[in-house]
Formats: sequence, structure tokens, C-alpha cells
Amino acid sequence: MLVHGNKDNFDSLISDGVVVVDFFANWCGPCKMLGPVLEELSSSRSEVKVVKVDVDEEEDLARRFGVMSIPALYLFKDGKQVDNKVGFMPLSDLEEWINN
Repeated sequence: MLVHGNKDNFDSLISDGVVVVDFFANWCGPCKMLGPVLEELSSSRSEVKVVKVDVDEEEDLARRFGVMSIPALYLFKDGKQVDNKVGFMPLSDLEEWINN
């Protein structure tokens, strides 16, 4: 499932299960490249929720997580952050990261 996160729904979106949060911006080239990869992940792995957060619209959320470069991917398990990565990742690397 792929959903858009904002300050009002973010905490509830990450509260349950495995969640990949993508901090992105519409003007960011690597973010645009990552978009289809995340869409493919969300369609092929129903147990993984993908939450997209636009850093230009949700500056407070980006600041809360110390996002300095985008795309920034944050991995959550039942509401707790377990890891984060910066930059584009192909689907195989993304799946390996989630599985570990």
C-alpha cells in the first residue's frame, strides 16, 4: 500500500507493521527515479506499507527526523524506527534492506 503522509496522519501510518517512509521532493531527480521502485514494492509486497512525505509540504516532519538529503528512506517496525538510508536504491537492494 502506498499512501501520502502528513503531520496529521504520520504517527498512525507508521504505528503498525513494516513501513518504509520516503522523504522526497517533486523537483528531486533521484526521488523521481525512486518513485516507480516504491510503487512496485508496494504492489508486490502487501505486508509493507510505503508512506511518501513531501519535504516541501511537511517541513516539520522532515526536521523531526533530521532529513538533510533526499530521497531519504526510513524503515519502521511497529512504530519504531529501525534504520534509514539516503539516495536511490534499486528494488533488489530495497527488498534486501527491508528483509534484514
